[in-house]
Amino acid sequence: MTDGRRRGRASLAFGFFAQGVAFALLVTRIPAVQARYGVSDALLPLFLAAVPILAGLGSVTTEQLVKRVRPSRLLRWSQPVVLLSLLGVGAGTNLVALAIALAAFGLAVGALDASMNMLGVSLQRAYGRSIMLGFHAAYSLGGILGASLAWAGAHWHLALWVSYLPVVAVLLPATLLGSRWYVDGGDPAPDVREAERRPVVFRLLLPLCLVMTFAYIGDSTVSNWSAKYLQDTLGGSEQLATVPYNVYMVTTLLGRSIGDLGVRRFGAVTVVRIGVLLAAVGFAVVAGAPGAWVGMLGFTLLGLGLCVLVPQTFAAAGRLFPGASDTAVARLNIFNYVGFLIGSPLVGALGDAWSYRGAMLVPMVLVLVTLVYARSFAPRSDRYRDGHERPRTADVGRGSNGL
Repeated sequence: MTDGRRRGRASLAFGFFAQGVAFALLVTRIPAVQARYGVSDALLPLFLAAVPILAGLGSVTTEQLVKRVRPSRLLRWSQPVVLLSLLGVGAGTNLVALAIALAAFGLAVGALDASMNMLGVSLQRAYGRSIMLGFHAAYSLGGILGASLAWAGAHWHLALWVSYLPVVAVLLPATLLGSRWYVDGGDPAPDVREAERRPVVFRLLLPLCLVMTFAYIGDSTVSNWSAKYLQDTLGGSEQLATVPYNVYMVTTLLGRSIGDLGVRRFGAVTVVRIGVLLAAVGFAVVAGAPGAWVGMLGFTLLGLGLCVLVPQTFAAAGRLFPGASDTAVARLNIFNYVGFLIGSPLVGALGDAWSYRGAMLVPMVLVLVTLVYARSFAPRSDRYRDGHERPRTADVGRGSNGL
C-alpha cells in the first residue's frame, strides 16, 4: 500500500505538471490565436471569459459525477480532452472550430482541476503530512516549461499547431500511462468524530471560497497586467516587461517547493499568514515602485506570497469536511474561476478610471482580508502517532491506516 501511494503521488504530480504545460501554452499564445482566427478586440474578451465560465460548469458537473465515478477515472479521461482541445485550438480554421475547441478545453479543465485536487487532498490525508504544495509546485514547473515553449514557438514564428503537436504527442501517452497509478482516497479515519462526517455546508466553506477568490484575483493581476504595468507605468523597456511574469512563476515554484516543509514545521496557519503578508508587501512595493527594477522586486515577493494560498485552501477544505472532501474541493474550485474572471477586468477598469498604481492596491487589500480567515486553516484535533512532527503543526487528519 505504501508503494502504491508513492506511485500515486508521483503520477499525480506528473498530472499537475502536464496541466501546467497545457494551460501556459494556451494563455501565453492568445495574441497568436487571435491573429490566426481574425478575432476582433471586441470579440476576444468573450472568448476568453467563456473558458473560465465553462470550467466552473465543469467543476460543478464533477461534483455530481464523483458520486458515481471515482475521481481518478475522471482525471484519467479529462486530461486527454484538455490536451486534444489545445491541439484543436492550434489546428482549427474558423471561429466555429475555435469556439468548439475552447468550449471543450474549458469544460475539461474544470473537471481536471477539481479531480486532481480531490486526489491531492485524499493523498495528503493518507500520508498524514503536508504534500499538497508539492503538487502545485509541479504545476508551476509545467507552467514555466509551457511558457518557455510558447516563447520558442513565437520566436521561431511557428504555426500554433506545429508548437502544440509535439507537446501533445509526448504528454498524451505519458499522462495515460501515469494514470494507471492514480490513487483514490478512502473513507476518513475510523476515529474521526461523527460531527466531522457532516455534508458540505456552504456557510462553513464560504471563508475558504473568499480566500480562493482573492488569491486568484491577485494571480490574474500579475499574469494579465505585470508586463503593461512595468512598461507603461514604471518606464521599463519592452524586453524587460516580459520578465516580471517569469520571475513570478519562478518564485512561485520556489515557494511551493519548500512550502510543505514550512507547513510541517510551523503549521498551515502560520504559513498562510506569512504568505499573505509577503503578497501584501509585494503589491505595495509594485504600487509605489519608482522604477522597473524595484517593481521587479515587488513581483518577486508576490510569487513567494501568493503561491501558498491556493494549495493550502484546498487542503483546508479537505480537513473541514473529511467525510465529503471531494464535494468540498469541487465547490471550492469554482471560486478559482470567479477570481480569474474578476481580477483582470477589475484592475483594468480601476487603472483606466483612476491609476494603475492605485489599482494595484485593491488586490493588496483583498489579499490582506485573508488574515481574517486565517484560523480556517487550523488543523483538526487529530494528531500523528509517530511523533515526527510537532503536535501544533499537524495539518491533516490521519489516514485510515493511522499514518
